[in-house]
Amino acid sequence: MAINRHGRRAVGTAALLSLALGATACGGARSGGEGGDESFTIKFSHVVTPETPKGQAAEKFKEVVDENCGDQVTVEIYPNSELYGDEDELQALQSGAVQMLAPASAKFTTIAPQLQVLDLPFLFDSVEDIPEIVSPDSEVGKAIYENEELAKRNVKVLGLWDNGLKQLSSNRKMEEPADLKGLRFRIQPSDVLKTQFQKWGAQSTPMSFSEVYNALQQGVIDGQENPYSNIESQNMHTVQKHISESNHGYIGYVHTINNEFFESLPSELQECVTTASEEAASHNREIAAQLNDEAKQTVVDAGGTEITELSDEQRQTFKDAVVPSVWEQYADVIGQELVDELLENQ
Repeated sequence: MAINRHGRRAVGTAALLSLALGATACGGARSGGEGGDESFTIKFSHVVTPETPKGQAAEKFKEVVDENCGDQVTVEIYPNSELYGDEDELQALQSGAVQMLAPASAKFTTIAPQLQVLDLPFLFDSVEDIPEIVSPDSEVGKAIYENEELAKRNVKVLGLWDNGLKQLSSNRKMEEPADLKGLRFRIQPSDVLKTQFQKWGAQSTPMSFSEVYNALQQGVIDGQENPYSNIESQNMHTVQKHISESNHGYIGYVHTINNEFFESLPSELQECVTTASEEAASHNREIAAQLNDEAKQTVVDAGGTEITELSDEQRQTFKDAVVPSVWEQYADVIGQELVDELLENQ
């Protein structure tokens, strides 16, 4: 049983899934209220700590719902894999055992492969590029918000939350792709990410987020990729001697709700939940960069990890090894027209 940085024990997800499936109908938690009004409970599960950008966005969502949706909607947040972990949260959402998630886009590989567009290495050069490229009206945004595979599986997309750009960590200094040769990195379950590391000469293994710290500590894996806020909040830096500030990839969280539950809400409550998601997304964008900067400073102050800020030339070396080759390799999955349009803007 994993122990997080605050000393809390992660609950056994398989047992909880069984209990929740038995206790919760597919449409979500509902109960009768005074005067015949129904009340609704949104169980919101996620795998990171409350201090992270996703954790704070989830709290903002709850705050807005509490303020604007009256007494008919209650939001219960279960952070840090307390209720479900990476391996079973999507099943829980589809079944209605929970009503809301915000998984990283890479977790949708098996059910909505097109979302791997967000895993493409060097899709963004800076966090300032993100809002425009992933707006609902953009080609990337349409692949997310209008995704037919998600709709078939009873999943409705409410928004996209940022956690920023990813950095590389290991116990070896990494200034060029050759420095990664022979190392094994933890990845989210994405073929794009697997190929990315192959191009850099490294191996990779999918692993749930809650397992990464112990795997690094025990030498099961050599390194990982994450934004600073995830690295610091899980104490990964305490078992990694080097971080390369590569800004090579993006972690975005797809804020989703069980569609059957959403459709069961009265129209005014649907609007309230949608508005709360939008406000949480705006809050997330405001704080994500700040939290990553603060987390980086915490790593620096700890003094046990050397941060190498890659020069433009060094970063370009990493980029040339994967762009356009990885993008083109997955064009049939992501969509040739979408990949072609993205490459035109490089």
